[in-house]
Amino acid sequence: MKAIIGAESGGYRLADDVDIPNPPRGSMLVRVHAVALNPRDAKIVDFNKSPGSLGGCDFAGTVAKVGEGVTRFKEGDRVLAVTFGSDPFDKTQGAFAEFALAEEDISCRIPDAFSFEQACAIGLSLATAGLALFDAPGLQLDMRGGIGEPVLVSGGATATGTMATQLLKMAGYTPIVTCSPDNNALCESYGAAACFDYHSPVCGADIRVHTDNNLKYVLDCVTDAATMKMCYEAIGASSGGSYVALETLATAVKYTRRDVRADWFLADCIMGDGVHMTGTYGRPPSPEHRVFGKQLFAVAEKWLLEGSVRNHPLDIREGGLAAIPTLADDLKLGKVRGRKVIVPLLA
Repeated sequence: MKAIIGAESGGYRLADDVDIPNPPRGSMLVRVHAVALNPRDAKIVDFNKSPGSLGGCDFAGTVAKVGEGVTRFKEGDRVLAVTFGSDPFDKTQGAFAEFALAEEDISCRIPDAFSFEQACAIGLSLATAGLALFDAPGLQLDMRGGIGEPVLVSGGATATGTMATQLLKMAGYTPIVTCSPDNNALCESYGAAACFDYHSPVCGADIRVHTDNNLKYVLDCVTDAATMKMCYEAIGASSGGSYVALETLATAVKYTRRDVRADWFLADCIMGDGVHMTGTYGRPPSPEHRVFGKQLFAVAEKWLLEGSVRNHPLDIREGGLAAIPTLADDLKLGKVRGRKVIVPLLA
């Protein structure tokens, strides 16, 4: 099959002689109709070179073959899934290919109202936001038990930000976000109760006033020293709180407040078998995250059917698999903002 794989010199390259994988127990082989690109796809090939490994995370398509033990799905089902490509230990895992492997319990059936292009924008955002909000080392909020408490989403106009906003609202919390003023209407359309301009030097203070000094929970989807400092300023002074990020933490900021529990994580953990990267990004196996992921994707299938969750705005690009290396470079250079880049592979 044709696929995008890690190049020997770094980055990605198109190959046309990749073996179609055979689905192991608990997984499915999916004929891929559309893929989405994420910042992870652009960054990982710079520090975790894995020549020959399939790239990509987000995909949607039709089930071509089911592995032993699969009961939720059958051949011909329309599904979305998330995987974690560029893995040096398992080069068959990845989305950027004509056929991709999907884990039964980290997949969702696609409602008839969803196109493959819309569906492929869901998986990684759902996994990331779900872990960040409802699991450890995330904020560990109650998925059904919010009573209106405010939760700040820094980077509300990102794909993870709009997904987190929707999940928070469904769980009974009050999502407030930081974003550019140009994106206020976008964030509000996903359920944000209030939007704050992250460019403002008093953004954190404004949030603190708005929340009556009671903000306890923050998800930072941007994660640099400036946004971390702003989030710390927004957290209520009297009781402290919890801050979770999607990247490594700025230690110069982390220890400015001892009353704030700060941590970060990688969405890869949802697979339960650890993160096969070097340095601070490596993670040991965590079966408890896989248990959470199974629960999350099962209930997400219901949310999708009900229309409770929708995809981030799309930027659909033509060119098929061959376009992906250039599009990944565009993401790396910050040329794509406020949209999820989608590449259709089949009409």
